[in-house]
Amino acid sequence: MRPMPKILLKVTRIVLTVAGAIIMVDCAVLMAMGKINFGTVVPFLLGTVFVAHGLYWQKISQFVNKKRGLKWSWYGLWGGFSLWLLSFGLFVNALQQQIALSRQPLPDVAAIIILGAGTINGKPTPTLAKRLDAAVPLINAQPQVPIITSGGIGLGRSRSEADIMASYLNEEHSVALERIFEEGKSTSTEENLIYSQPILKDQGIAITDPNTPIAIVTSDFHTVRSAAIARHQGYQQPIMVASPTPLSTRYNSWFREYFAFVSGWILGEY
Repeated sequence: MRPMPKILLKVTRIVLTVAGAIIMVDCAVLMAMGKINFGTVVPFLLGTVFVAHGLYWQKISQFVNKKRGLKWSWYGLWGGFSLWLLSFGLFVNALQQQIALSRQPLPDVAAIIILGAGTINGKPTPTLAKRLDAAVPLINAQPQVPIITSGGIGLGRSRSEADIMASYLNEEHSVALERIFEEGKSTSTEENLIYSQPILKDQGIAITDPNTPIAIVTSDFHTVRSAAIARHQGYQQPIMVASPTPLSTRYNSWFREYFAFVSGWILGEY
């Protein structure tokens, strides 16, 4: 295989070093804030690989070229990474399109389902609070529509997430508790939407009716997967309502969600 042209090699090394350093710093700051998860640790390690290749490309290249098997494995890994990067780009593009759709004026809906996102000390996490806040304009605009808060009881907790969500809507936004139906068993997005169906049925709402839009409120990075799961379960008109993700965690959330989307596809969730 012919060596890479010098100018292209130089540009590649600069891009790898700068991109890797940015990724590492971003993830290091988030981990220092206690956000140690798949979306911070894996990108940090990936950034480290980028920086190492940017700074020591020639030494690494000389080392791997000494052994034929290692050489082709090295090129194979970079080829595989390029394909993965392409698939990640396609996912981000689909996500951006879904987020843009969620910002369009909303039609009249038959019900509003708000998906859980965790609680801390009996209060919604910042992510969940943003979802609840994002639902309020629609709740106020359509006061006759039932609301479903969806989330079960976490490990070591005594209250369901759905109950905490209902209390937040009532206390922070004066939403009448009579309008809120609590789905307090679910532990995943798939279960959120499955266990909400009996409540919808009790309210005379058929998810299979193409003329019955149902709003599903979640974080912007979660909209593609949630919509796919909803459609797979038979929701004919899921209307996604997206809450914003802070810039500091946005791209790490996209990274985690990509793998969650792939995992959901493997598990047959859509």
